[in-house]
Amino acid sequence: MAVLLETVQPPDQFAVTGLDAVHFAVGNARQAAHYYSTAFGFTVCAYRGPETGHRDSAAYVLQSGSARLVLESPLRPGGDLAEHVARHGDGVIDLAIAVPDARAAHALAVARGARSLQEPTETSDEHGTVVTAAIATFGDTRHTFVERGAYSGPYLPGYTARAVDPGAGAATAAGWVTAIDHCVGNVEMGAMDTWVAFYNRVMGFTNMAEFVGDDIATEYSALMSKVVADGSRVVKFPINEPAVAKKRSQIDEYLEFYGGPGVQHLAFNVADIVAAVDTMRAAGVEFLATPDSYYDTLESWVGPLHIDVDQLRSRGILADRDESGYLLQIFTKPVQDRPTVFFELIERHGSEGFGRGNFKALFEAIEREQDRRGNL
Repeated sequence: MAVLLETVQPPDQFAVTGLDAVHFAVGNARQAAHYYSTAFGFTVCAYRGPETGHRDSAAYVLQSGSARLVLESPLRPGGDLAEHVARHGDGVIDLAIAVPDARAAHALAVARGARSLQEPTETSDEHGTVVTAAIATFGDTRHTFVERGAYSGPYLPGYTARAVDPGAGAATAAGWVTAIDHCVGNVEMGAMDTWVAFYNRVMGFTNMAEFVGDDIATEYSALMSKVVADGSRVVKFPINEPAVAKKRSQIDEYLEFYGGPGVQHLAFNVADIVAAVDTMRAAGVEFLATPDSYYDTLESWVGPLHIDVDQLRSRGILADRDESGYLLQIFTKPVQDRPTVFFELIERHGSEGFGRGNFKALFEAIEREQDRRGNL
């Protein structure tokens, strides 16, 4: 049973202005930056590494619209960053949240039961001052609170502006991504409600939607999901856990190969999903396949769209409608050798949902890939 919860955020002291950045720990940041700029259309805008006086890691900052990715790799064995990559492979280490007052956000979060990972810290350079603080969330993931109202630099103090040309003739999807729509976390069975309660209590987030039972199950596997969001619904975190079923779900596979809870996928808002898919596929991005039969009855239940169904069919793009409008979406295959992190493209036309009508088709497509890997 799926429930869209139209709750109104009560007044709360915990102010959030948006998602500041998604920070990845990766094995090779230089190559990862090339991949996301060439294949996903991001632009490299800042860098930190040995050449800037940072001896232990190299980090590239990529931007597209308001979406910001930070890709950082260790330069020496040992240390937290190297251990994270060794245990998890390439994965999200930090979902950084923009706040107007990082000190107040940290103090309130800790008072409400969050575990502090970094006390409020002020850093400055010629572009101004940034205040950051951090707390722990599920698995080895953290939330860094970023207060950058008095800063005009390319990212944070210590980073220098840098542009990397992906190469003449490279197929790029430049500019298709306009924002990060939501970030999905996978947790172990029985932990979903614990982390939903954490966001309710610590950050004042409300429950936006929940998906249980037949909504999010196939013949072989099942999972449960609840979505928490800030009052403006700019920052949205669906939290998934596996459910008992005949075979292992995508969440079980993720938890095994990632080595515990973590961020499963990021959803990117795009203005033109057809053009984005065409360009990204030409650049080597692989998307999940959708059976042709999915489109035979699509128009009968999804209603009129701004695009012909045959254009969706030829690309494997899914569609769904709710009381507010409709959306188009598609999912990549995992973007690294471990079957862990993947991405979603979503083009919204009024809908605030997450494609509930597509869950069965999506999960069956994921199961086919799991079966190919021997992990179903």
